[in-house]
Amino acid sequence: MKHAIIVTGGKQYRVAEGDVVFIEKLDVAAGEAVTFDKVLAVVDGDNVVIGKPVIEGATVSANVVKNGKSAKVRVYKMKPKKGYRRTQGHRQPYTKVQIATINA
Repeated sequence: MKHAIIVTGGKQYRVAEGDVVFIEKLDVAAGEAVTFDKVLAVVDGDNVVIGKPVIEGATVSANVVKNGKSAKVRVYKMKPKKGYRRTQGHRQPYTKVQIATINA
């Protein structure tokens, strides 16, 4: 099984062909293709290639399944005995992609 470690949105992801991954939001519409060129490592059986810091010419192509928002996270702040209470909600946007091929 061929695996790769890619960087996108300031995070690193371990992906294989056919995987579905939730990553930080990209400005790409659903149904379009996207290419990740920051590949840190590729593992293909016993053959391991590690970049310094990235592998030159290596890419991972994927198809965007959908864009959406994750579940709401409630942020509650309170200072006791002062009457200060604040509630705020946050929904982190994401892009769901399916990995098509790993080219290394």
